Amino acid sequence: MGVDYYKILQVDKNAKDDDLKKAYRKLAMKWHPDKNPNNKKEAEAKFKQISEAYDVLSDPQKRAIYDQYGEEGLKGGVPPPDAGGAGGASFFSTGEGPTSFRFNPRNADDIFTEFFGFSSPFGGGGGHGGMRSRFSSGIFGDDVFGSFGEGRGVHMNPGAPRKAPPIENRLPCSLEDLYQGTTKKMKISREIADASGKTMPVEEILTINIKPGWKKGTKITFPEKGNEQPHVTPADLVFIIDEKPHSVFTRDGNDLIVTQKISLAEALTGYTVQLTTLDGRNLTIPINSVIHPSYEEVVPREGMPLQKDPTKKGNLRIKFNIKFPTRLTSEQKAGIRKLLGASP
Repeated sequence: MGVDYYKILQVDKNAKDDDLKKAYRKLAMKWHPDKNPNNKKEAEAKFKQISEAYDVLSDPQKRAIYDQYGEEGLKGGVPPPDAGGAGGASFFSTGEGPTSFRFNPRNADDIFTEFFGFSSPFGGGGGHGGMRSRFSSGIFGDDVFGSFGEGRGVHMNPGAPRKAPPIENRLPCSLEDLYQGTTKKMKISREIADASGKTMPVEEILTINIKPGWKKGTKITFPEKGNEQPHVTPADLVFIIDEKPHSVFTRDGNDLIVTQKISLAEALTGYTVQLTTLDGRNLTIPINSVIHPSYEEVVPREGMPLQKDPTKKGNLRIKFNIKFPTRLTSEQKAGIRKLLGASP
């Protein structure tokens, strides 16, 4: 079969259109020549292979011929499986017999541009690498964005403006913020274009309303707040919630977990947990059971608010780290045996 396009894209032979797009986006970003300055020749070859594989497998006509005749049949020219044509494929009459198929691969940069809005996102040629926005929270002008985030490819009609890929940035939040909800204001600096296409920098304040119970990975999108440039629809700005570590609690889904250090005597005779909740309340939880190393006290409805219904909450789970004595005297051992009713 010659070149194995399925293997190149790392998909199976039943791959659907979405599988092909996902595979192409991942591999094209990895092997774009501008991202591989130290091995540019190898990257260019792989980049072209990836583009050709996607071009063939995403076109039903080319894929049908490839599946039946292989690469040689595809490039050598065979009768088309049907009379229809698709982008990148062209037909010609030989003057004798039926119409034949001619393989006409699309340009690799054109395919990449169709997905990502511009051909060189890594700062190489064409000046497209400047498609970034600067964000700050309190410190203006802080460039906390790295290279643009990988976007979702959209097939556009020729001549229509292409959508630039989303720009993503982490938004660290404390557990207190995510427990009670809060408002954060972010100052952005971006380029806007006037009717003549001339660009100028502007600053804008974005307000982000953090809702109680939001989890790590929650996304907040501000449509088309990226830089404006000709023939490109500005990128969406996307903030992704991240959780800052907390000194007392850790989060497990909707539950909160806390670990208390106690002595062996407290574990055996009873212990009272004193805690300050994330909204500032004082909790007193007496534990009269014997606390063994795997013991866990569950306090209902003292966990995190549920994202879908903040009036409901998960549980507070209290775990224990029991400190055992390193040594006991003979008198202490005898006393413990006597107290616990153990035979000498």
